[in-house]
Amino acid sequence: MRYQDEFRDAELVRKLAARIQETAQHPWVIMEVCGGQTHSIMQHGIDQLLPETIELVHGPGCPVCVTPLELIDKALAIAALPNVVFCSFGDMLRVPGSSTDLLKLRSQGAQVKIVYSPLDAVRIAQENPHLQVVFFAIGFETTAPVNASAVLYAQKLGLQNFSLLVSQVTVPAAMHAILGSPHNRVQGFLAAGHVCTIMGYHQYHAISQKYHVPIVVTGFEPLDILQGIFLAAAQLERGSSLVENAYPRLVSEQGNIPAQKMIDAVFEPCDRNWRGIGMIPASGLKLREEYEFFNAENRFDVSSISTRESDICISGLILQGLRKPPQCAAYGTLCTPQHPLGATMVSSEGTCAAYYRYTSKEG
Repeated sequence: MRYQDEFRDAELVRKLAARIQETAQHPWVIMEVCGGQTHSIMQHGIDQLLPETIELVHGPGCPVCVTPLELIDKALAIAALPNVVFCSFGDMLRVPGSSTDLLKLRSQGAQVKIVYSPLDAVRIAQENPHLQVVFFAIGFETTAPVNASAVLYAQKLGLQNFSLLVSQVTVPAAMHAILGSPHNRVQGFLAAGHVCTIMGYHQYHAISQKYHVPIVVTGFEPLDILQGIFLAAAQLERGSSLVENAYPRLVSEQGNIPAQKMIDAVFEPCDRNWRGIGMIPASGLKLREEYEFFNAENRFDVSSISTRESDICISGLILQGLRKPPQCAAYGTLCTPQHPLGATMVSSEGTCAAYYRYTSKEG
């Protein structure tokens, strides 16, 4: 099955949904980690095909959503400076900071540019040596290799005017945090296929065994997701806690070794704040000491900025799978895609945005 349509075949979808119905005889809570999977589930109505015994909850796998508020405010402070070109992926522009967002700053004259790769930002720095060019380096392990390559390329070019504002985070640490919480409800995981394409899934074996949960590496099309749910439910019914790969067309156990080496060359593990969740130990990546020159936080001295989350937004609970968007008092009223309170309503991978787009606002 090489083509996209084959992974959306309606008859195969119905047959696989029926197998899940036959298999899941007990109630189980399964979390899809990835925001892209969440949107696919809502867009294709996959949750409506499942038996009542299967509850899907949505994890913190949206990099825009988990970028901490204080880093958004640091981005805003840097972008507002004269002689700075602030480069970012487009879905970061409307993420609310404490008082504004990057899109509003751009409308007020700030040099905020949408780029499609950090290498675009390197090119801008090369062409504008009189300006400081900053790239907002957010994401999970999927984006880390190209962000690392941008640093290495800028170093090779001898650029003095390029830097990264880094908010790289890692999936396994988030899974540890969720499963280790006294409030955890998750009994099985659908692991993010694109992250595993880079990192493989060998590191998930220890998580599966420690917490006694099945973990199934899963793709993004309807049949991919239903296959992941089926395998997770089958394990839960028989009491297994193994790591399975339901995405073998792209994922191997060891992953992309050259990409991993590039990440390790430029970044090292660090503690990282997650928006709405808080500090997760060793959950982030920071620039190694030999590349500190490219650290925008130090270059622009914004380390003292601190912030406070909205008292109304419950995105932290949503990102941990403890609540769903319709359970938020602000959902669809005070918080909409046009006027978001939190990043989960803004991002193209945000859970609240998925619910708002694909269901009624009452859920």
